[in-house]
Amino acid sequence: MKTKKISSILATVALAVTGCTSYEIDMPANPEAPAVGPEVSSNVIYQANPRFFGDNECIKGLTNQVSRIASMDCDILWVMPVYEPGELNGIGSPYCVRNFTAVNPRYGTMADLENMVSAAHGAGMKVIFDWVANHTAWDCAWISEHPDWYVRNADGNIVSPSGWSDVAQLDFSNPEVGEAMKNAMLFWVDKLGIDGYRCDYADGVPHEFWSNTIEALRAKNADMIMIAETANYDYYADGFDMIYDWTSSTSISDAFNGGKPSDVVKKAAEALAKVPEGKSILRYAFNHDVAAENNVSTYFGSVDGIPAAYVLASMLNGTPMIYSSMDASGISGKLSFFNYTTLDFSEELTGVYTAIDAAFQESAEVRRGELTDYSNSSVVCFTRSIPGHTLLVAVNVTGSAQTVRTPIQLAGASMTDLINGGTAAAPLVINLEPYAYTILMN
Repeated sequence: MKTKKISSILATVALAVTGCTSYEIDMPANPEAPAVGPEVSSNVIYQANPRFFGDNECIKGLTNQVSRIASMDCDILWVMPVYEPGELNGIGSPYCVRNFTAVNPRYGTMADLENMVSAAHGAGMKVIFDWVANHTAWDCAWISEHPDWYVRNADGNIVSPSGWSDVAQLDFSNPEVGEAMKNAMLFWVDKLGIDGYRCDYADGVPHEFWSNTIEALRAKNADMIMIAETANYDYYADGFDMIYDWTSSTSISDAFNGGKPSDVVKKAAEALAKVPEGKSILRYAFNHDVAAENNVSTYFGSVDGIPAAYVLASMLNGTPMIYSSMDASGISGKLSFFNYTTLDFSEELTGVYTAIDAAFQESAEVRRGELTDYSNSSVVCFTRSIPGHTLLVAVNVTGSAQTVRTPIQLAGASMTDLINGGTAAAPLVINLEPYAYTILMN
């Protein structure tokens, strides 16, 4: 992980003090560190939908993009389900799994997956797989081999989870189910050396299963990354590192479509306040569900608003995530994750997200500081402050040029633009072009 600029500043100050001559005995040898709040994340997740990387041999297509993804300062690669999908009663969902330990043949081979994981590790990224513990496909071998592993209705028929007719509901009251599912998860850790899981519909599976399985996974790798798809804070106690901030995407979208910009700051702060020390919360502009259910070209006002939305998802703390498609040109409409849609990944957008992620990482220490909201009716604007240092973020959530007043205590102060790299005196008023943003820090 790159050295934070603020760390360099503090280190320089400390070096200057400890280098005092003997007659400067009244100066402290070790100045006190700035008071800061809880540690914040500097990790960035990239969610990869293999179906966006090729019509066939999707894993090879993703592998070809690994170095570009890593160049955006993404250090966790989340790969959506790679497993052999079901066909009986199927609707094309990758979350309908026939075989938990086999690769979707349209995606490629086990060797292709091994190469992808190796490439990601070589680029400095950890790899997490998507896991579906709650249900299986109707043509999963478990249905014929272990019919007692499934929930049945009064007529004795296996049932589907509510609303998902393409899958069959597992019965975790049978301890054999949890053991088989745990072993399937351990398989990929042993086989490929993956670094964790994002667990789909975590609420549908008992806490006991998660706590036991996470303990077993961490016996293999103490640093296993575990993300629960839930907004329930109780799942932290099971050993999950991260849950979802369900409000992040919708509150940001609302601001870009006539809502109150200050609500973005307020809701983000409320969600973060409940996160235990040492844990994090997942934030994003798009994920696969949001992109599939909404017109991506209007969800944040315009496609030009997507990077600005991501600035808010990242700089309000938590762990930010880029969904494959945000870094592609020409996206529009709803992006179904059931379809195979090869995207045109953009070097220009890659550079845009690289700059935002660099600002996110470089500001980590100051982002621990006190949050103050300065938003107006058209601009989300807030600061984070620790003694002697302030981070200022301003995002225009409209399709027209806007202004926002610089907080009076910062006006005229020398600040570094974390996006462009220059240093200048902060103006009295910040001028922002449509969907533009600025990130300043001193």
